[in-house]
Amino acid sequence: MVSFTHAVEEIKSELGAMWLPRIYRERILLMRTRSHHLNIPSKKASVEIQHTLLGVELKIGRNRQSCPDLATARYLAVFARAGCADVAVPYDISRISSLADELESAWHRMLLLVERVAADSKNFRSRLRNLLINDVRREISEAGAGRVIPQFNQNTKQRRNS
Repeated sequence: MVSFTHAVEEIKSELGAMWLPRIYRERILLMRTRSHHLNIPSKKASVEIQHTLLGVELKIGRNRQSCPDLATARYLAVFARAGCADVAVPYDISRISSLADELESAWHRMLLLVERVAADSKNFRSRLRNLLINDVRREISEAGAGRVIPQFNQNTKQRRNS
């Protein structure tokens, strides 16, 4: 049986560019973002996206947060599943949907690799999954949640062509 640290490193190397914190650092934080706080009551809280009469809500444990659209709810749900309380959300809403797709794919691929590496032992699989999620949470919190207010280009001069 392989050790936990070896299995974690094997999964991280196999994920490569699809490692969730890497996507976060290299793709999301390079954009103009705003910080968002997720009210996560515990690390094991269930995460659901609910469609209500008032719109889309992200339910984390017993807490509900209103989301402007489904793409934002999907984007935030990935970080809520990992237990990240503060994350950066792209200011450009047209990019959130594709990033949500990429983050969800990376999350599910990570879980599938855990299943493959630890197929023989349920305890090993559970421990490995928890170690990976802790690494994701730690690396994303180290990267930071971006600015509270996005940075705007203040250049408003208009020049006329003569």
